[in-house]
Amino acid sequence: MSRPDESFPAQVARASTARYAALSAQADSLSCGGALDLAAPREGETVVDLGCGRGGDVLRAAALVGPRGAAIGVDANEKMLAVAVERATGTPNARFVRSDLAVIPLPDGCADAVVSDCAINHAPDKAAVYREIHRLLRPGGRFTVSDVVSEEELPEAVRRDPAAWAACYGGAIPEADYLAAVAAAGFGEIAVARRTAPYEKGGVLVHSITVQGRR
Repeated sequence: MSRPDESFPAQVARASTARYAALSAQADSLSCGGALDLAAPREGETVVDLGCGRGGDVLRAAALVGPRGAAIGVDANEKMLAVAVERATGTPNARFVRSDLAVIPLPDGCADAVVSDCAINHAPDKAAVYREIHRLLRPGGRFTVSDVVSEEELPEAVRRDPAAWAACYGGAIPEADYLAAVAAAGFGEIAVARRTAPYEKGGVLVHSITVQGRR
């Protein structure tokens, strides 16, 4: 239940924190598109995973890039990150940062690849997250993001429901608007690598896309 003195972004953050804190104890994947596999990290690269959750993809990336590379997970949920840090014990090239995805305390041009799976839909300002991805990538660096988009503009009742945002559909925007946010951040070579058939969530139609691009 929302608190009357909270702003809507605060209500969304609280609902998302509660949902993912509960999910932190579960073993099933929260992925919606397998971004890491398509990103194909190479030995020696630095990979940043936005919305890393329990850190499964970070550990896989750490193995792929080897000891000369690095894998960095970013997530806002304290309990998810606690699980991720514990799982990464003994993996020196993996580390985690607790942060909002639109303002990440990592240096400019630190990453060869940025990946994300079903996380950016939670952000109120998708364009701000993609500007941050652009900042993190080295020139020529690449991103692969799987995310949820809506078939059409969502009804106001859904867009104003914090629980819907926490459940990965209330913050979804139409695919054309999503791709416009990516382009506005300055990326070239933008392509939709995968697209699912529409499916229903909470009474609205959404689908998943996997987007790739380069700085």
